[in-house]
Amino acid sequence: MKSVGRVTYIRYLTESSQQPPEVVLLLLTIRYQLSPCGCLPTAAILDDPMECSRGERLSITLAKNRINRAPERLGKAKVEVDIFELLRDSEYETAETMCQILPKGVVAVLGPSSSPASSSIISNICGEKEVPHFKVAPEEFIKFQSQRFTTLNLHPSNTDISVAVAGILNFFNCTTACLICAKAECLLNLERLLRQFLISKDTLSVRMLDDTWDPTPLLKEIRDDQTATIIVHANASMSHTILLKAAELGMVSAYYTYIFTNLEFSLQRMDSLVDDRVNILGFSIFNQSHAFFQEFAQSLNQSWQENCDHVPFTGPALSSALLFDAVYAVVSAVQELNRSQEIGVKPLSCGSAQIWQHGTSLMNYLRMVELEGLTGHIEFNSKGQRSNYALKILQFTRNGFRQVSPGALYSRNILNDSCPVLLQENPYLMLKGNHQEMEGNDRYEGFCVDMLKELAEILRFNYKIRLVGDGVYGVPEANGTWTGMVGELIARKADLAVAGLTITAEREKVIDFSKPFMTLGISILYRVHMGRKPGYFSFLDPFSPGVWLFMLLAYLAVSCVLFLVARLTPYEWYSPHPCAQGRCNLLVNQYSLGNSLWFPVGGFMQQGSTIAPRALSTRCVSGVWWAFTLIIISSYTANLAAFLTVQRMDVPIESVDDLADQTAIEYGTIHGGSSMTFFQNSRYQTYQRMWNYMYSKQPSVFVKSTEEGIARVLNSNYAFLLESTMNEYYRQRNCNLTQIGGLLDTKGYGIGMPVGSVFRDEFDLAILQLQENNRLEILKRKWWEGGKCPKEEDHRAKGLGMENIGGIFVVLICGLIVAIFMAMLEFLWTLRHSEATEVNLRKGLNRRKKTLSHSTSEKRHKSLCADCIIHLLKYSSFSLSFSTLDFPEPPAFTDPQAEHLVHSVLHCLPVLLLFCAQPLSHTL
Repeated sequence: MKSVGRVTYIRYLTESSQQPPEVVLLLLTIRYQLSPCGCLPTAAILDDPMECSRGERLSITLAKNRINRAPERLGKAKVEVDIFELLRDSEYETAETMCQILPKGVVAVLGPSSSPASSSIISNICGEKEVPHFKVAPEEFIKFQSQRFTTLNLHPSNTDISVAVAGILNFFNCTTACLICAKAECLLNLERLLRQFLISKDTLSVRMLDDTWDPTPLLKEIRDDQTATIIVHANASMSHTILLKAAELGMVSAYYTYIFTNLEFSLQRMDSLVDDRVNILGFSIFNQSHAFFQEFAQSLNQSWQENCDHVPFTGPALSSALLFDAVYAVVSAVQELNRSQEIGVKPLSCGSAQIWQHGTSLMNYLRMVELEGLTGHIEFNSKGQRSNYALKILQFTRNGFRQVSPGALYSRNILNDSCPVLLQENPYLMLKGNHQEMEGNDRYEGFCVDMLKELAEILRFNYKIRLVGDGVYGVPEANGTWTGMVGELIARKADLAVAGLTITAEREKVIDFSKPFMTLGISILYRVHMGRKPGYFSFLDPFSPGVWLFMLLAYLAVSCVLFLVARLTPYEWYSPHPCAQGRCNLLVNQYSLGNSLWFPVGGFMQQGSTIAPRALSTRCVSGVWWAFTLIIISSYTANLAAFLTVQRMDVPIESVDDLADQTAIEYGTIHGGSSMTFFQNSRYQTYQRMWNYMYSKQPSVFVKSTEEGIARVLNSNYAFLLESTMNEYYRQRNCNLTQIGGLLDTKGYGIGMPVGSVFRDEFDLAILQLQENNRLEILKRKWWEGGKCPKEEDHRAKGLGMENIGGIFVVLICGLIVAIFMAMLEFLWTLRHSEATEVNLRKGLNRRKKTLSHSTSEKRHKSLCADCIIHLLKYSSFSLSFSTLDFPEPPAFTDPQAEHLVHSVLHCLPVLLLFCAQPLSHTL
């Protein structure tokens, strides 16, 4: 039936203070006849009879009623939508349903929403009859190279979704991902995503669900592969099942990122996911700023409560909103078409070749439709696919999904309530003295605890410290698993590993590291071997006993040579007094045996002597001896300073090569530590030899902890290979420890994180900030310094104690005692012989006095002076046994001074004779 009509329209914008403008078509005059009842017939095919699952029937009713309540749209004409249900996804049933629809005469067919095979059959039939067909479901597979001209799809294409997924991966610089597909056709649907990975040569593993539809084995493989980014391309129900299974396996945490391509996944309930740090992303095209969206959602919610009270309402289904927009799109196109020509519906039959003559025209207007619907901007390209719409990113939070921008997604703080795992080791983590009275993080102290506080202040996150279960850093087992802190990070049991965890290539393969917060290297720790404790006679240590013996022999030899040379040379014999020349034939030699022994002693002690050599030969002997003593004294002084001020260490090894070349000293490292891995993987010959020794040594030279290694160093002949930072820490607190040689390598400590940790960059920036502010250096000084031992660089001279120079006092005291003892012997000897000596001496002096007096009276000018008399008495030839001497009577001195001198000599002669060892050999 034909209809005649004329349409005049005005387009205007209705604005809201918060909402974008909506384009509405107002029809001022409408005169046409579409059907006998004056309505716009449309058919909708629904394949889900359960109204509580989608609300599609209600959404169509809402759209129809809203349009019919606006007379400016169709005037007196009304929109009528006949709903047909498909109980099964059957080609025969679908064709039969279409054969029921075509005779009714419709302007468009809507749906179905979840039956890809049925949708394809409907599209083919509508194409043959040139009746517009609106799809509201994604293309599950591509059956034909090109879509029918009469088919329009309001659902975003898989190509657009794959482009959006690729954009997110590019934004996060993701190079490794896993794609979970429910059907093999997803490889064709996500062609653009696959092409991007092929071009960039990144890794994308594709895993298909088996016939059992159980994703558990598949998820275990992904967990073992350490893949952190998972893309799920399945329907909403299966996507939700996959996520629940992943949660059971501990794969729903901050270290995994899930991207779901199904646009209705956000409607699934996430009550079981209590960890709001999980990174779950999805997409949506809902336009919540639409004026009718809130009313639409409330209406669906009310209907849901009436029909589905056993299931909570999570939000409007996408298919219901797409059907709502499809009704509006048909009405808008019909309005546009009626401006230019008269249209009418025509009953069609499946058994005839008839077509709807206005179908092509209406399709052209449908492709030009532009309006704002519940699912955003509605517009189609030349292929009948939706274009120029906004695909919004949704992120799961504790309160459900919310729309975010990529920037907000990147800056999201997922560190709240994080669980860092630490290893108890001085000075990184220690229990406080009163830790029993405290709870939580307050029980601990140390370098890592303070650093974690600094990082928490910068990044603004909360944390709870937990100690690692087995107390080790982590080594790989034979079955491929890891122990210790590394193993807990791999299993996602911990968010951070904050300790002296060395960054190694082997660990970097299974976990992520931050930038190093401390640089160090492997060093050798050994106990200090001090020399013997200095004794009281340590001043003799600069020379060996053999040198002292040869010096004594040299002294005796020089004394004998000097005595003989002085006796042989005529130049050492001289008159004792100038005034006695010509009248006194007395010649003396100063190098007696006693003087010959005393003269070298004075030169050796650098004190000199009153005896001066006169002959060239004796001077030669003296000069050679002085040169000898100069070298000896200088060498002694130089060595004495070192021996008395420095307690030399007796270290049998001085470098790593010395350690490797011997077997007397055992050496080892911490089992499972980075130092052990260093020697195990080293290609350097010396280190390979050391590893072979450590690996084959029985009993084992490996220790379980640093404290055990320190105890082994102190209690046995053992050298400990450990990080230089720990070496420095323990040397500051135990003066019996020392470092041998320099560093064997250079490496760093870093904060460990699970693979794919999205906050690694944030920690890198925070660590760099702490380094620039010198905070890390301040913390190191706080926990490393303040030990018992002084710095090794302090070489200032120390005061000498009695243990260093006490022997000198012993020698002095012994010398004084010997001198006193000899003085007492001399006194007793003198006392015993004093009477006989005095009598004989007086007789002799009296006889001499008479002779001298007679001689003086005759020749006074020949009288001797006082000095000559002393020399005369000293060198006169008489025996030490004064009882046999027959001295002449002493002369009568005319000079009072001479007489006084003789009496003085008489009284002092006994003492002088005791010091004289030589008999008088010359007479006047």
